[in-house]
Amino acid sequence: MLTVTVKSFNEFTIDELYDVLQLRSEVFVVEQDCVYQDIDGKDRKALHVIGKNEQEKVVAYTRIFDAGEYFEKTSIGRVVVSKSARAFGYGHTIIKASIAAISTHYHTKDIKISAQTYLRKFYESHGFEQIGAEYLEDGIPHIAMIR
Repeated sequence: MLTVTVKSFNEFTIDELYDVLQLRSEVFVVEQDCVYQDIDGKDRKALHVIGKNEQEKVVAYTRIFDAGEYFEKTSIGRVVVSKSARAFGYGHTIIKASIAAISTHYHTKDIKISAQTYLRKFYESHGFEQIGAEYLEDGIPHIAMIR
């Protein structure tokens, strides 16, 4: 079971922040072999959707932004699930929670994401549609999608 909370940057405990940054680095930098600046100065503007397992370990995460903070629409980014936790459907859980958080906190259903291309069907299963052509972001194929 995944317990999901939504927090502003200032509500993080030091341990939670460390765990989130460790998970993002573990997947985006090490596993995907992508050298890029993960700590990009945008975390302070985001709301953070944090998924913890039964052992209280951060295993899933996204950050969400209000319209105009990242894209012209509200957005979800840094979608990540620990490799050891992917078999449990936590990706679906954290995306559903992120969509719900956008509705609750930003009072809209309009969302834009920059998705890794190989995850197109995953995002389509949550109501997203591709717009435009594929592009490279940090050396990885991505597509813009809206919901």
